[in-house]
Amino acid sequence: MLDSDRDDAGAFGAGLVGERWRDLALIGCAALSVGVHLWFVFSGLIPSLVARPLHLVLGLPFVFLFAPARSAADRLFAAVCALAGAAACLYVVFNRPALIDQYGALKGFDQYLLAAVLILVVLEMARRAVQPALPTFAAITLLYGFFGDWIPGQFGHPGVPIEYMLGTLVIAEGGLWGSLTGISVDLIVPFLILGSFVSAGEAGNGFMALSTQLAGRFRAGAAKVAVMASAMYGTISGSASANVASTGVITVPAMVRLGYPRPFAAAIEAVASTGGQIMPPVMGAGIFLMAEFLRTTYADLMVAALLPALLYFYTAWVGAHHFALRHDLRGLSASELPGWGRVARTAPFFLLPFGILVAMLMVGEYAAPYSAVFATAVTVVLLSVDSASTVSAATWWRRFRTGLVDAANQAAFIAAVIVCSGVIVGVFAMTGVGVKITSAIISLSGGQLWPALLMTALACLVLGAELPTTAAYLICIAVAGPALQKLGLPELHAHLFVFWYALLCTLTPPVAGNVFIAANIAKTPWMPVAWLSMRLGMGLFVIPLGFVANPTLLQLAGQPLLACLAGIKLGFGIWLMSHGVIRETAATWRSWAAFAAGAVAVFAFGI
Repeated sequence: MLDSDRDDAGAFGAGLVGERWRDLALIGCAALSVGVHLWFVFSGLIPSLVARPLHLVLGLPFVFLFAPARSAADRLFAAVCALAGAAACLYVVFNRPALIDQYGALKGFDQYLLAAVLILVVLEMARRAVQPALPTFAAITLLYGFFGDWIPGQFGHPGVPIEYMLGTLVIAEGGLWGSLTGISVDLIVPFLILGSFVSAGEAGNGFMALSTQLAGRFRAGAAKVAVMASAMYGTISGSASANVASTGVITVPAMVRLGYPRPFAAAIEAVASTGGQIMPPVMGAGIFLMAEFLRTTYADLMVAALLPALLYFYTAWVGAHHFALRHDLRGLSASELPGWGRVARTAPFFLLPFGILVAMLMVGEYAAPYSAVFATAVTVVLLSVDSASTVSAATWWRRFRTGLVDAANQAAFIAAVIVCSGVIVGVFAMTGVGVKITSAIISLSGGQLWPALLMTALACLVLGAELPTTAAYLICIAVAGPALQKLGLPELHAHLFVFWYALLCTLTPPVAGNVFIAANIAKTPWMPVAWLSMRLGMGLFVIPLGFVANPTLLQLAGQPLLACLAGIKLGFGIWLMSHGVIRETAATWRSWAAFAAGAVAVFAFGI
């Protein structure tokens, strides 16, 4: 063997060893993260300054150590950030009794250093996990907290002593370790774990088989399969991007094979997958924050959000139908349907955990985290079984490992978003800037609700262009929520309005996250997909305004008859509007008339 070959073989062997140790470390950290978060659910009352810093510690390796590095220097910097952040968090955990006695005021150089390290690590973690926009906004908010007393006029503040400013953020429960982080620990992560393990098993085959059997034979059947499959996937994932990546790799190529236009195939999947974050029962991280803000139970909020979510998927279904009429798109033949036998074999993989979750929440009235954990336990058992009813330990371990790592990664991502958002919320609370912005919105809108709604929608669109949905929702509701409520909008309607419009970035340029993923799967330029997505997904624009004009739509529990009538009214209006913008081949008087009639049906004579 040549020396060069020997060197290459040695390097290759070293690489294998390195990869093996990395995989072991990844699985070990993932198991620790999932295990500790599940322990939080069952261990009773753990002090906030213990559970919440540990939540951040458990996320640090996945953002700094296991993510790809651009260079050796970047890898070294990431390791330093992870170690420094972990040390600072553990300082808070082990010194909790003494820190409580300080009442949110820093003492000594070491605590100022602690504050600087924690804040910088949190900002860098958010930059790596999300995008620079969120930590940039948090840094600007911090600068306002430090120097806002120099700003003249109503947008200045009296000033907050630096020891209390930093202390409230890092050693008390007013910033990094505030209620937002508490919701992430107590509510969001258990559901993320559930969604990860469900996705790791046969659930995808289950809801694809059921949706294909139910919807495949209709006109544009493959597109309607995408709508139904995304709705089903959304019930357990609560993630728009995961939805399009999971169902899209199946539905988009199927539509292309049947001759559907590639932009349409990508667009209908992008639109349907966006509904994953508004479809009960999971609905993404934002819904748990909303339940806390509204001081209501998660189950009540799930019921209130149900009809608007169904209307959204109805909008996508109607859009696909009108497009099919325009382009004569066929459905699937009988031979292309999976058959009820396959449905019976695969559907239990998602129906069983979903049924347990809903039954425990709605009938048993168990707490949401307990319900998620028990549904997860059933899902973990099902990982060993495939659609042919074959049980395999090797299959179980492979799927379990996938679910474990995915759950830990998602927990780390949400920790990066939530803890960084805690900086913003903490400074807002200390300086009172939220009240000032509320007054400005009311003044600019002339004290009228609808102009204020349009301003809020624009703000959500702008913030959503650079921030994850959860972060955009948090910031917008903190800024605009009080103003909308002062102008007469019920609190629930204000929160859901902001939450829905924070999702616009998944479809609208320049970000259009779901559009890019779907367009890449369909191998087609993204701009035509984005334009068609905004028409097929017009429900994302119309329905939030619709439940403001028809407030009983959100009162399914209290006034079910009126809520259903409002839903029928909106459904008819959306059908007409969709006919106007999709069915007609050009902007003729008929298209304008259909759209105008639909708008009247949605907004006139509110219920």
